[in-house]
Amino acid sequence: MASAVAAGARTSGSFTTPRARRRYVVVFCILLALSAVFAFGLLAWENPMPVGSAGFWRIAQHRATNVTVMVVVAIAQAIATVSFQTVTNNRIITPSIMGFESLYRVVQTTTVYLFGVAGLVAIQGVWQFGLQVVIMVALAMALYGWLLSGRYGNLHIMLLVGIIIGGGLGAISTFMQRLLTPSEFDVLAARLFGNVSNADASYLPLAIPLCLAASALLVMRSRRLNVMALGSDAARSLGLDHRRELYIVLFLVAVLMATSTALVGPMTFLGFLVATLAYQFADTHDHRLIFPVAVLTAFTILAGAYFVMKNVFYAQGMVSILIELVGGIVFLIVILRKGRL
Repeated sequence: MASAVAAGARTSGSFTTPRARRRYVVVFCILLALSAVFAFGLLAWENPMPVGSAGFWRIAQHRATNVTVMVVVAIAQAIATVSFQTVTNNRIITPSIMGFESLYRVVQTTTVYLFGVAGLVAIQGVWQFGLQVVIMVALAMALYGWLLSGRYGNLHIMLLVGIIIGGGLGAISTFMQRLLTPSEFDVLAARLFGNVSNADASYLPLAIPLCLAASALLVMRSRRLNVMALGSDAARSLGLDHRRELYIVLFLVAVLMATSTALVGPMTFLGFLVATLAYQFADTHDHRLIFPVAVLTAFTILAGAYFVMKNVFYAQGMVSILIELVGGIVFLIVILRKGRL
């Protein structure tokens, strides 16, 4: 194991030239500055009280919930997607392929279908949030354990089955939605789009520790992820227990994705967009350097989009749709450039 970690440090090739190092520092500082500007803008823009006064901070405190949710989502989506793409050795797919969004839609749709809008409102709370996270992680790990074990265990088969299961859950959700009344469907539709406004402040005491713990563990495994990026055969030859590391990384990715999805709803292409831009910005394969850039990129996109849409176009509900549209276009461009999945 020690040889694998050392190899990860050597093979990561943090920077090939001093110019690459300077470029990384400049990009990191720009993203950090943009994140700070957008975060302060969300707290202070159109705040009627003087900056720094007690009234200003009372108003800013109410807005800070949304900013905190954006931070949690940015960390979860960025680190989960980069890690998932590393262990699958594919820059196209994202953790969403495993059906987390479809499972979220099934849970929300089934609740409205069985109990109506009143039931959906009644069962909201920390316990419901925690239950959704547990269900998503449990099903994901059951899928991993089944498809990655045994004689024919194969990561590509697992991904294919994940796509099929996600499609099946989506079909079930669509069927139940067609049986709802128009008023019930309107309430449900608002929850099926990823939106920071969907998050309840009472969820944060549970969401923040889950996100920070899983993210910290993945960051601590950065050098091992560097080795896994070389492929399963190379990782084993360097002394890394590839199967064990794969299970651990997939479990932590499942925790992050389940937390993000249960908190704000589906954001299918956010992770892909962030990971793609992070690799372009960082220009390195070292996960110790990619993770910070990916998180800052994710927060800049989320906070910047919400700031512009809310204060310029007065359409903050369109933010998730805009992000999905841009992410989908980038996805198609990457596929067309590569010519393959």
